[in-house]
Amino acid sequence: MRVLVAGVGNVLRGDDGFGVAVAQRLQQDGLPDGVRVLDVGIGGIHLVQELHDRYDVLIVVDAVDVGRAPGTVVTIRPSVREPDGPDDLADMHYADPERALMLAGALGLLPDAVWLVGAQPEDGQTVGYGLSNAVDGAVETAAAEVRRLLVDLEP
Repeated sequence: MRVLVAGVGNVLRGDDGFGVAVAQRLQQDGLPDGVRVLDVGIGGIHLVQELHDRYDVLIVVDAVDVGRAPGTVVTIRPSVREPDGPDDLADMHYADPERALMLAGALGLLPDAVWLVGAQPEDGQTVGYGLSNAVDGAVETAAAEVRRLLVDLEP
């Protein structure tokens, strides 16, 4: 089974860099064969290009506003919307995961199993490097959740 774990976010916008921090933690710890960890940063098109290599599972890790306490980790199956027309697919930057997943879906590149492991940001808008204490504390929790998903996926 081939799994792609994509850490998404802008490390220069505070808590928005959460997904990148989790990807770095996972890379340090090492993962089973068949699992690739990718620091996507804000280049969603890079994620779409990587999906050309065909994966069985995609796990996206990102800061996600779900209206909970900062640092709360959630695991969800994201809904991928259909493009509203060709103009929806014209922008090739796709900085946010929602648009990157939409393009990957339109190209037939999305695996059947797509998960989002996210953390509620405290502040993902302020320019500056580093996570808030609450979100920094969630990095290991999210990394453990990714590892749990990987164990659950094993045949």
